[in-house]
Amino acid sequence: SAVRRLFQYLYREKFREDDPSAHLASPKLPQRLPKDLSEAQVERLLQAPLIDQPLELRDKAMLEVLYATGLRVSELVGLTMSDISLRQGVVRVIGKGNKERLVPLGEEAVYWLETYLEHGRPWLLNGVSIDVLFPSQRAQQMTRQTFWHRIKHYAVLAGIDSEKLSPHVLRHAFATHLLNHGADLRVVQMLLGHSDLSTTQIYTHVATERLRQLHQQHHPRA
Repeated sequence: SAVRRLFQYLYREKFREDDPSAHLASPKLPQRLPKDLSEAQVERLLQAPLIDQPLELRDKAMLEVLYATGLRVSELVGLTMSDISLRQGVVRVIGKGNKERLVPLGEEAVYWLETYLEHGRPWLLNGVSIDVLFPSQRAQQMTRQTFWHRIKHYAVLAGIDSEKLSPHVLRHAFATHLLNHGADLRVVQMLLGHSDLSTTQIYTHVATERLRQLHQQHHPRA
């Protein structure tokens, strides 16, 4: 990149009549594997909030929805009441490029959403009327940063390295655990809202590595 910038400068200042760097191919950066989170760690995280407190009941519902759907954190905090159908057990998501997708919630997420809507959300709103599904303590739309801090808090309670955990890591876990249990790659692509299958394929490396570890641990001749 330093060479490219040098030639661009020389061309811009008219020290050269051409920019040879325009024909240089940029080196491909190594594709980083997503951080792995085991199913046991996810379970501990989901059990961390104190569900008898409205604020933590909201967080419990958010964590359950996040792990059940693999939403991006911006999609999660942006959900409205009209985006969910508990009767059908689905959530409507407007993702990147304004593309709409329907994602199943699963029984656990539906249960905790119902519980939160009855016992948590009314307390948080305190009479304020807004359509946001997961309001902040001030009855406004929660920011991504706020939820990021909340999930770090629960990581500590669950005995998980808080540096390892973020909302996006739980999205990674959603995809990896689905693949570990035999889900089709294209189905996972649709659920995640990836426009390109190659973006989803990185999770297959994590799943394959996990299978290799299990084989080494349990096979008598590994």
